[in-house]
Amino acid sequence: MNDIRILIVEDDRSIMNLITATLKIHQYTCLTAANGKQALALCSSQNPDLILLDLGLPDMDGIDVIRSIRSWSSAVIIIISARSENSDKIEALDAGADDYLTKPFSVDEMTARIRAAQRRMHYLSAKQESPVFLNGSLRIEYASNLVFLAGSELHLTGIEYKLLCLLARNVGKVLTHTYIIDRIWGGDASMSIVSLRVYMTSLRKKLKASGQEDLIRTHIGIGYQMIRVD
Repeated sequence: MNDIRILIVEDDRSIMNLITATLKIHQYTCLTAANGKQALALCSSQNPDLILLDLGLPDMDGIDVIRSIRSWSSAVIIIISARSENSDKIEALDAGADDYLTKPFSVDEMTARIRAAQRRMHYLSAKQESPVFLNGSLRIEYASNLVFLAGSELHLTGIEYKLLCLLARNVGKVLTHTYIIDRIWGGDASMSIVSLRVYMTSLRKKLKASGQEDLIRTHIGIGYQMIRVD
């Protein structure tokens, strides 16, 4: 039995049945809701670990569901939606979603994303006790502000270090450009996505130059994500 409880929020009965059957095969505990009000009630009473959420619900927009859940819960939220525009993905991620899967989707990809979310949850739980971040050959020692790759110290600028730590603390999660700029520069209006790309390019070059496989994935038009490799 998998150790997480998953809430599926989907008004299309056929898709609901497909997702539920797939998750039960993988021995997940499942809860189901056909609209936003049911979803919020189940979140409050059952406290699921992960939520698969459709945005096009019959009674309320999925974005409002995300915002409501995020006001009190840190449960992982993975969007499964027919809305495929970057603007829709950015809005959902900025509202508090952790990942986004576009319909039609592969159940294999869905379960892979759930497993990735599980790894992130386990990492975040362990992180509460550890001042050190490890991912492949990357080692970040938060207390001393030092970064090592394969045992050798990596020299970063202050901004590069902040970017790396932000991605590390959210490993596996897609961070939008707006989110990153807000966390690193406090929403400074003079900072642009172009400027952010310059810093990210420099950081990635330093990681690659030290022999580390590319840990940072670019989501074009949306943002960045650190991939867990161990």
